[in-house]
Amino acid sequence: MDMNQFASEHSSTDTIEMFELENSYTLDIDVDGTIMAKAGSMVAYNGDISFTGQASAEGGITGFLKEAASSEEAPVMRVEGNGHVYLADQQKKVQLLNLDADESITVNGEDILAFENRVSFEISTIDSLAGSFAGGLTNVYLQGPGYIAITTYGDPLVLDRPVSTDPSATVAWSGTDPTVEVNKNLSDMVGQESGERLQMDFDNSDGFVIVQPYEELA
Repeated sequence: MDMNQFASEHSSTDTIEMFELENSYTLDIDVDGTIMAKAGSMVAYNGDISFTGQASAEGGITGFLKEAASSEEAPVMRVEGNGHVYLADQQKKVQLLNLDADESITVNGEDILAFENRVSFEISTIDSLAGSFAGGLTNVYLQGPGYIAITTYGDPLVLDRPVSTDPSATVAWSGTDPTVEVNKNLSDMVGQESGERLQMDFDNSDGFVIVQPYEELA
């Protein structure tokens, strides 16, 4: 195709909602105030917008960015101003969720792309995974209302609880946190440090679990 055709086919579109997909891998946020995004995820922006690293609860967002139990700080940035910001992360697919006031979800810290300022959240770790993943597995509990954007390698699969999953492929879940067990059905030749022998058991029947066809953290 010629340059005009290429530009026309791949040009950005006018957004109707605050959070809107430009394609499967790129999120367009209509910024009018403040939103939070994964540090380093900005690929382009226009308008009067500033980007500031955020690593504590100070700065006007109540309960925001508690230091994780592993002493690691969440890699996020505050995006402020008026304009459009375009976000992407390692060619991962972007999934949009709109949480109601009574809805919440826990997301793997690696898989959060952005969320509205009004969404409250708390960072924690699953310390029982520290033997396989440095510092454990950092998770972020998000409480609505508001938009959130998460990312997945490939198309996600949503499973009803109860279910057991590979920690490296687990993206998010609703309901209570899982327990972590050693899967004795796997051969001892599989090294535990790879994460393959560990499984996350979501025993409670209330809620769902999101997995992806990729082992992200092993």
